[in-house]
Order: sequence, then structure tokens, then C-alpha cells
Amino acid sequence: CARRPRRAARASGRVARAGLPFPFDPFRPQRKTCIITGASSGLGLAAAKQLAETGDWLVIMACRDFQKAENAARTAGMPEGSYQVLHCDLSANNSVRQFVTAFRALGKPLDALVCNAAVYFPNAHKEGAFLPGLFPGGGPRWSADGHELSFAANYLGHFLLCNLLLDDLKKSSAKPARCVILGTVTATVNGTELGGMIPPLANIGDLEGLEKGMKAPVTMIDGGAFDGAKAYKDSKVCDIMLMRELHRRFHKSTGIAFTSMYPGCIAETKLFREHYPVFQSLFPVFQQNFTKAYVSEKEAGRRLVECIAHEDYGESGTYYSWKGRTGTGGEGGQEAKDNKDAKFDAFMNYGSFRTMSCDEIGGEAGDDVRCQKLFDLSKRLVDL
Repeated sequence: CARRPRRAARASGRVARAGLPFPFDPFRPQRKTCIITGASSGLGLAAAKQLAETGDWLVIMACRDFQKAENAARTAGMPEGSYQVLHCDLSANNSVRQFVTAFRALGKPLDALVCNAAVYFPNAHKEGAFLPGLFPGGGPRWSADGHELSFAANYLGHFLLCNLLLDDLKKSSAKPARCVILGTVTATVNGTELGGMIPPLANIGDLEGLEKGMKAPVTMIDGGAFDGAKAYKDSKVCDIMLMRELHRRFHKSTGIAFTSMYPGCIAETKLFREHYPVFQSLFPVFQQNFTKAYVSEKEAGRRLVECIAHEDYGESGTYYSWKGRTGTGGEGGQEAKDNKDAKFDAFMNYGSFRTMSCDEIGGEAGDDVRCQKLFDLSKRLVDL
């Protein structure tokens, strides 16, 4: 957040001011290519659609369910020829490798990689469901490689994907090529957000679970008892640590910008589909009326597109965070708050950039030694 965001935009800015996408031309020269994991629904689909509609990008939708992704793209009205669906099950190392092979067979450059896909099992506990018979629950679920599923799909698959595609990103003509890894407030990046203080708290310990191989009976990164909600939060802490370590190891030598972003609270996301029904009903109301942190999938998608495509979001090693409420602290948030003129709001189209900040990464995710250890142990798990 060292620079003030420009009020004149490139492709995405022109779309925002006009309020309409460019007429799509599949033969448009020098289109960039972006891979988005988990692009069949929610934030991933919203960002894929808006990025494709600029006309400047070919979007590769990396999804576990091929047909679901195809149907979602058509239903969303994504322009024909603006996207390509490729199968990728992030919880299976072989599937990730096959995806990379399939992508390279397309003969396309890679200019941006977005690690968005995630699974969340908030009611899963070692002892089974809370109030059995009323709510979903059960014990841990396992990946094809024998790892707890949240860890495998949310973190380890993305770790492998990022490492396998480094050479592709390095060859990009984009300056810089980007790798954007989605974060979450519940991972307690800076230790000050309410969402990160709600139990169970993220805690990866000294990575005892990884040291033991993260296979049954080991389910948690810290080696402790299984808790589905904590497993999700822990995996997202690891995602932020992955971004930091990729930046430390590879940014200077490759020029790739490694960043993370939190688009705000998407309270109606399908990520919560296994949560208690009462939570699914009340959580959006709470976020809209009390915390004011609510953000729609469409708006969150626009924020992600900015991190992919706008020149002012290419500062490697940065965690970009949006809050739905105004008056958020932080240098970036204050800068944007001071620049709410009509032209700037027209560029953003949704007038919410004023609450963006570059969050300090603290706690476990800010521990350099632990980041290095996580990276090295993860390499061993995926045979790199």
C-alpha cells in the first residue's frame, strides 16, 4: 500500500466506468491468462465472470466438478471463448499434476494464478455431530492421498499447484505476473479482528502434525484433536504463510508478485453449506446490520479482480484486506478514505475501496522460521 491507487484505470477501470463489459472478441491479440481454482461457484465464479468480461483475459476455471463448472459458466453468461474449464481436484496430488499437464497442452501463457478453492466442515468433530440427527457432523474426511480433507484441499493442493506453475508464471510478459492466495479474517492474520477471536482459534503449534506426515490418525496441523472448524482456520493460516514464503524465496529471482487478499465477509457463500441451518439464516443478517462487514459475491469478485489485474495491487508479500465498515485503520484504508471523489468512486463502481487496508501479518503467519519449516515439510508431503 505504498502508492495511492490511480484514478485512471486500465481495462478493468474502463469497464467499471462504462458499467458494461467490452464486446468479447476471442481473437483479440495478447490476451492474458488467469487460472482460478474453485471457480464453479461463489467468489471464484464471480471473479471469473468479471475478469472474462473485460475482454483482456482468458480464464482457466480449475474445478473438481467439470460439468458443474461448465453449467455455472453458461448460467452466469460468461462470453463464449472467454474461459476454459479444466478438471482439478486439489485434494489429490495426481490430479493437480494432471491439471498442470493439461494446462500446458493449451499452449497459453500464464499471467495470474488465483488460489481460491476451499472446503469447510464446521460441525465435524472427532466425537461426531453436535446434537446428532439434527445437524451435519461426523469425524474427519480424508483425501485420496490420506490427508485430512480441509488441509489437503485448502492448503496442500495449492502449495503443489503454486510450485509446479512457478516456471510458467516466470515466463509471463505481465509485469508483474501474479499469484494471489485467498485469506480469511478467521485465520487471525493480525490478531485484532473479531472474526479471528471466535473459538476455536487457529493454532498450528510447531507443525507437529506435518512432522508426523498428516495421515491417520493425525488430523490436525498442530497434532491435536480433530475439530472441523479449526482445521479450516489452520489451513488458511498456512495459505498466508505460503504466500509469505513464496515471496521470500522467489520474488526477487522471478519478479512474480505473491499476494494474499481478504475481500470482506461473504456471509451467504456456499462455503457455509454444512453449517447449522440457524447459522446460515442469521449470519448474513448479523453481518449486514451489526458488524456492517457484509459483502456480496459480486462485489467481492470485483475486489479480487482488482488484485489480479490492477497495477496498484502488485506489491509482493502484501495482504490486501477489505472491511465492509468505514473508518478502518491502516495506511491503505486511510488513504482511500481521503479520496472519495466521484471519479475515483466511478472507477471502483462499488465505492468500497475506502475501507481497504494492507494488513500487518502477525501471529503464527508472521513467524518467518515457522513459514520456512511449513514450506519444507510440505515439499516432503507432495514429493517435491
